[in-house]
Parts: sequence; structure tokens; C-alpha cells
Amino acid sequence: MAELEELKIPKAMRPVAEDIIKVTDGVCAKLLDAEYADLARQVVAKLARRRPSPLLSGRRGTWAAAVVYALGQVNFLFDSSREPYLTADELSAAFGVAKSTMSGKAKQVRDLLKMDYFTAEFLRTDVTAENPMVWLIEVDGVAVDSRSLPLDYQVVAFQRGYIPYIPALGREGTAAVMV
Repeated sequence: MAELEELKIPKAMRPVAEDIIKVTDGVCAKLLDAEYADLARQVVAKLARRRPSPLLSGRRGTWAAAVVYALGQVNFLFDSSREPYLTADELSAAFGVAKSTMSGKAKQVRDLLKMDYFTAEFLRTDVTAENPMVWLIEVDGVAVDSRSLPLDYQVVAFQRGYIPYIPALGREGTAAVMV
């Protein structure tokens, strides 16, 4: 899990971001998992780094709920065939926020960060692996699934930021090679 020091949160925003992260960490530990908690920390940090930060207006509990709800939307949290699974009602109750408020603020989060099903930085590991759109790149004007390319092409695509990790090496192998 990303430690608070690693998140590069501006000093002026640290108290607000830390309060929000405490709430997201608590709900994720109780109802979700560590991967959701880590993604929520990263989203809060991104919002804290924006100028001006939207986190300065509104209740911190509402922001916490919105961050997890937005992540849940792009990671299929509300799909009962997947794990973990929660309903929007259960999530809003866990945060003590009205579902409509949580939903509205989550849209703001998604819009601010351009968060969708195709943005790998906001996706869980299992969702990334299953999402074919994350792996499409253009080679000589043709859309190609990067997972079918030779290793040297995958490395270049990763280095240029086109794909989330090198498919031939896996997430852990990519991290080990790129250190």
C-alpha cells in the first residue's frame, strides 16, 4: 500500500488528504480490500495536487465516499458476479453519506481525473488483465493487442506509457525490471 509520504501530497493539503484517507482506509479495510484502499489513496493524492484542490470544499466524508464510489464504478464493484461486491446503498451507508450526494461527487471525481474503464491507473489488477481496451496500441496505423507483440515491442509500449505493464513479464516482473 502506498505510504502517505510516497503520495507527494502538498504540505498545505496534507491534513485534509490524511483525514479523507483515514476514512477510505477504514471503509476499504472493513468492506473491500487493500487494493481498493491503495487506489483510493492515489486518487485522493491526485485530487490534493490539483490547483486549486477540490478537496478544500465540501465534507471530507463525502469526498471519501465519492472517491471509493468512483473507483467502484470503473472496477465493477456493483456487479454481483464479481468480488469484491457491494451495492451503492451499502457503500453510502458505510460512509454515512446519501447515495445521491455520493454519486454526484463521484461524477466530479471521474470528470476531474478523466477516470474511466480504459484508464489503467485507476483499475484493479484483475480488471486490468481482463480489459482488452487497456492493451490496444497502434502499430503502423493498425490497432493491435500489445499482449500479442514480441517482448521488445511490449517494453517500448510500456516505457512510452501506452500500457500499464509489460504483459510478457507480468506486473511484478515489470516492476522488478524497471527498478
